[in-house]
Amino acid sequence: MQDPKIANVGGNHGSLSRRTLLQAAAAGAAGISPALRAVVHAAGSDAPEKKEVKIGFIPLTDCASVVMASVLGIDQKYGVKIIPSKEASWPSVRDKLVNGELDFAHVLYGLVYGVHLGIGGPKKDMAVLMNLNHNGQAITLSKQLADKGAVDAASLATLMTKEKREYTFAQTFPTGTHAMWIYYWLASAGINPFTDAKVITVPPPQMVANMRVGNMDGFCVGEPWNHRAILDGIGVTAATTQEIWKDHPEKVLGTTGDFVKQYPNTARAVTAAILEAGRWIDASAANRQKMAETVADKSYVNTGVDAIQDRIQGRYQNGMGKTWDDPNHMKFYNDGAVNYPYLSDGMWFLTQHKRWGLLKDHPDYLAVAKQINQTEIYKQAAAAAKAPVPKSDLRSSKLIDGVVWDGKDPKKYADSFKVKV
Repeated sequence: MQDPKIANVGGNHGSLSRRTLLQAAAAGAAGISPALRAVVHAAGSDAPEKKEVKIGFIPLTDCASVVMASVLGIDQKYGVKIIPSKEASWPSVRDKLVNGELDFAHVLYGLVYGVHLGIGGPKKDMAVLMNLNHNGQAITLSKQLADKGAVDAASLATLMTKEKREYTFAQTFPTGTHAMWIYYWLASAGINPFTDAKVITVPPPQMVANMRVGNMDGFCVGEPWNHRAILDGIGVTAATTQEIWKDHPEKVLGTTGDFVKQYPNTARAVTAAILEAGRWIDASAANRQKMAETVADKSYVNTGVDAIQDRIQGRYQNGMGKTWDDPNHMKFYNDGAVNYPYLSDGMWFLTQHKRWGLLKDHPDYLAVAKQINQTEIYKQAAAAAKAPVPKSDLRSSKLIDGVVWDGKDPKKYADSFKVKV
């Protein structure tokens, strides 16, 4: 009879042989002999204050670097043990972070900022330790809309003008990334998400089921749920989020301000481990495939590998016959370009919160970003993981409407939009 401890190891409990193989592969990729993989972290005052940490995640492909840091044993190298904790919804993640049930979370950038300012739940000082990924989300429209010719923002606007009915669009959390992407996308075609449509909040794993029964006309969510809608024949990809903003910030490693103050070494160690896991994922197509097979498990995303593996390699289809290779697919490291917690990234979410009436007044954009984004801890973690850091806390990007965001005049930027609340 097979030993039950070895029989089933996917997620938190995955197959021992599989985990051992993955750990050995990671050790080789990192240039560490398997025997030294769990090499002692910095001793003494640099040692993590907590040896075991619980990290919440939502079943999405972009939880991968958190999961792989645990599965590959990279966490042990930095003197911590990561326990991934599968959560049902973003409000659940928020509540468990705030009350201390979770030490960290794979979490929406804008959720952290909303909680810090008291607009996304109870007000609590929050911290962003690193960016977990760029790109890799999408906007899905129902097959019924596509059959009527609504296949992108412009054709959707045309159909909405012609069909005088209430249109419903779903996002995953009011201050989160998916809300901001779909609002920005709709507004780029002159559609006001609040006056021209109805907006609802739906947890990511429930998006496809809700579209299937007709609860919404479109949604924005992370993978694999957009590709799942295509595989199930109920939706089409109208836009990828990298079309809205190439290399946009997405999920972050979030925690509370109190946690960082009390356990700074732990925060640094966990950041370094996840940073290294992201580098492992992006190192090769083979590693990405191994990652897809791991996170597809029921302990994590709980879907078929087929829903994850194509888009994680940049192979896209839109559900309407078009296929393409996208160089700007989801990245977890990208030679170090992904993970720095740029102040300008955090400030951008604040400009959109102001644009859509979530903030009544202009905050001190830069001061808030400096309070939340833990750039010094990140730099220390990057040094430990031998990852590069940028020279500036601000970066410049051009979005889908041609407007450049560089973080230099956030008040002017927030007030400049024609479509707003």
